[in-house]
This record gives sequence, structure tokens and C-alpha cells, in this order.
Amino acid sequence: MNTALRQTMEHRRMGVAELAARVGVDDKTVRRWLHDGRVPHRRTARDVADALGVAPEVLWPHADQSAASVHSEVVALYPHRAAVPKPLWLSLIRSATTQIGLLAYASQFLPEENPGAVAFLRQKACSGVRVRLALGDPDSPEAALRGAEERLGEALPARIRMAMAYYRPLIDVPRVEFHQHRTTLYNSIFRFDDEMLVNQHVYGAYGYLAPILHLRRDPAHDMFDMYAASFERVWDASFPLGKGQP
Repeated sequence: MNTALRQTMEHRRMGVAELAARVGVDDKTVRRWLHDGRVPHRRTARDVADALGVAPEVLWPHADQSAASVHSEVVALYPHRAAVPKPLWLSLIRSATTQIGLLAYASQFLPEENPGAVAFLRQKACSGVRVRLALGDPDSPEAALRGAEERLGEALPARIRMAMAYYRPLIDVPRVEFHQHRTTLYNSIFRFDDEMLVNQHVYGAYGYLAPILHLRRDPAHDMFDMYAASFERVWDASFPLGKGQP
């Protein structure tokens, strides 16, 4: 029994037939992966992982990794933000039932690389999900400093303003809270109920090159909760869009 594959399929609400259709195999093949411990060819394993929004190693750990100690809250670690499977972002948005929180300076990549992301966020808010967005204040010294550190200069404030234009359709939507912040942001945090993508920031490196940590909350541990508390602290210090710093 491949417990990791079964649990991931259940979490994504994807059945055997749907997964089989997405990766171009028959239903019996998927059942062999689930129940007989069969491992697909590398390319097929990547297609399955992309369809489910995780890394292949999560579903089929390499034999030499079996003794490795991996924290229970770590779903996957991607070496660069650009390496995160694109379907994962929309999958996490769609699966959220209580809250979505986006904390970044710009988060311009999300609507640019995932057409429909803003519309999905709006739909989620309309269905009762609390949606919070906290983007950087483009006129703040913190944004200017980050622009210099990432060798973006004035491009970062411009990216923040462009991101605000992308997210503007969410303004005044019930259950959407749109804030700006003036903080030294150590990580960009994207929360979807009890799952989270944490984009690390590396001095001198562009955001898309920095690693991303995919976490899933485990009540027995506090790693997820540590990042969640960081989000809340920045949120408490932020201010509603257009109202200026308190």
C-alpha cells in the first residue's frame, strides 16, 4: 500500500479515474501504484506528482532516503520558487475552506503565472473563505531596501504597484481584506488552511530563485504554527490599502 499516494489523492479529492486520465494511464495502473507498491517510470512519476501538486519524492521516496529523518510537517522542499509545480498554487487555493493568506512584497508571479488565480480567490471569498492579502508599501524604505538587496532597484516598487493592479478586482469583495505592510520581510508566506508555501528570501537573490518550503500543519509540532504566527504579527502591523500607515 502506497500510503503517501493514497493520502495525497484524498487530500486533493482526486479519484483513481481522474488521476489515470490526467497522466494517460489506465485505472488498473493507478491501483497497482496504490495497492501493490509499483513505482512508475521517472517521467510518469513526475506527471503524477505534477497532477497532485507535490514532488515525486513525496509519493515515491528513493530507497536510499528511507532512513532519512524528515519532519512530519514538511511536504516538499523546492530548490527555487520556479520549480514549484504550477498546478499546486491553484490546487491549494481551490482546496481551502476557511482561510487564505498571502504575505509578500509583490506576489506578482501568482496572477501572472496562474491565470484565474484572482478569480479563484474571489470565488473563495464569496463562498465564505476569509482571504487576506498583505503586500508591501511601494513607498516604504523597507521596499526600497529590499529592491537594492535583490538588485532590482526601483523595479520592486513598480512590481508592487503592478501586483496591486492585478489584485484590484478583490477590493471591496466581502471577506477579502487587502492590506499593505512596512516590514523587513524574512519570508513570503502563502497560507491555505493547514497548508503553507514559504518562499525563503536569500540576500542578493531574486525571489523566484529562492527555495520554497511546502508545509502541512501537524498539531504535534510547531513548525507550521511558527510561520503562521509570523504572518499574524506582520498582519497586525499592516494597514488597509489606501488608508496609510497608522
